[in-house]
Amino acid sequence: MTSLQAAPDAVDTPTQIGQQDTFGAWTEYAILVVDDEPGMRNFLSRALQPRCGLVEIANDCEAAMRLLEQRQFDLLLLDNAMPGKSGVDWLQELRAAGYYNEVILITAFADLEIAIRALRAGASDFILKPFRINQILNAIGRCFDRARLKRENFVLRRELVAIAEIDSDGLVGDSAALREIRAVIKRLAPLPTTVLISGESGTGKELAARALHSLSPRAQRPLVPLNCAAVAPEIIESELFGHLRGAFSGAASSREGLFFYAQGGTLFLDEVSELPAAMQTKLLRVLEDKKIRPVGAEREIPVDVRVVAATNRDLARDVEHGRFRKDLYYRLNVMNLHIPPLRERAEDIAPLTIHFMRLLSAQLGVPALPVDAGLLAALSRYAWPGNARELRNVVERALILGEFSLAGLGAEPAGEAGAPPEQLEAVEKRHILNVLAAAKGNKAEAARRLGVSRKTLDRKCSEWNG
Repeated sequence: MTSLQAAPDAVDTPTQIGQQDTFGAWTEYAILVVDDEPGMRNFLSRALQPRCGLVEIANDCEAAMRLLEQRQFDLLLLDNAMPGKSGVDWLQELRAAGYYNEVILITAFADLEIAIRALRAGASDFILKPFRINQILNAIGRCFDRARLKRENFVLRRELVAIAEIDSDGLVGDSAALREIRAVIKRLAPLPTTVLISGESGTGKELAARALHSLSPRAQRPLVPLNCAAVAPEIIESELFGHLRGAFSGAASSREGLFFYAQGGTLFLDEVSELPAAMQTKLLRVLEDKKIRPVGAEREIPVDVRVVAATNRDLARDVEHGRFRKDLYYRLNVMNLHIPPLRERAEDIAPLTIHFMRLLSAQLGVPALPVDAGLLAALSRYAWPGNARELRNVVERALILGEFSLAGLGAEPAGEAGAPPEQLEAVEKRHILNVLAAAKGNKAEAARRLGVSRKTLDRKCSEWNG
């Protein structure tokens, strides 16, 4: 809703401004005031500076544009009647150039045509002079609430997709390798340094990225993930930088990119090795200049985003073979955080299994299955080519079926050095027979010790005897 209504004849005095304490602080936001009247600039500046993180002023559109080229502002307070170029005309140019943020237009004339032009140009609100400061503060509050909800909803939608892949609240395990990773994350988190996370698929690279973000000064702003391999090469530029209406076939409306939604936070680029060559060049420029250019836009927009990238490939080898830009590799690989595969930290299998059992049983609404030493020993013999993600899937399947079926893994287990790999079915069979022997052939007792039903144990024995 807009506020197209006449304001009282008097504006607030400085004393009255100081008494306005019913509005929240906006210390994380930056506002640009554009007005050719010194008295109005001073009035708005004095009213907003105690509440906002940054307030800049400009006396015309040209001066305001110079400030916009230097940094990103969350809101523009824009007077319409200015020498040279009106506020509405400049707002139209800003929107055409790819400026998406909130704009409140201020005018001294209750002109319906100006109001319609302003709203069509993309003004978030419309205020008439003279006004009281409460009107401006209310309008600013609405703008920031709208922007916050827009970003939160966008990030939440991506979080709901990501949570199906992650389903964890941190890196679980107590191996020496994982303890070292946690220590490195704590050292890196407070820094603005770009980080490259390497490791096989399913090792927990996104969990490491989330830990870097949650421990950083950016933790209150969004973490926006993008799987570069999941986006078609022809649209990845638009996905990252946004686009203007008509910028390409099918662009029926303007759209903000992921850099915009990650403003002040972290952008996580998973499988960064899959970026097309042209996009590698553009990403390098953004990392160097801290500015993006939406597709179809004429101007660049400053951004404040920490980039964390991840890869399951050997990027150094890709550089040698010309598949990845050397300069981008060095720019991303300021610090490298390597996540070892699960087979190299077998001591993490037990805590991960227990963690997934608790987590997934609660999510699925089914009782947790027993996890005994025999089962953990069998799981520890397996090579886990899919790493923690594969282990999670095994636990989920067991909960759905009501039993662990190790034979369903269907991949090579880890054998002793120089020995042929032992089939996991053989490991399972040997373990069950050992438990039966310990129970002196009592299948009911053996099933209890194994944590499976008597029916499951009978079926296993029948398969072996058949």
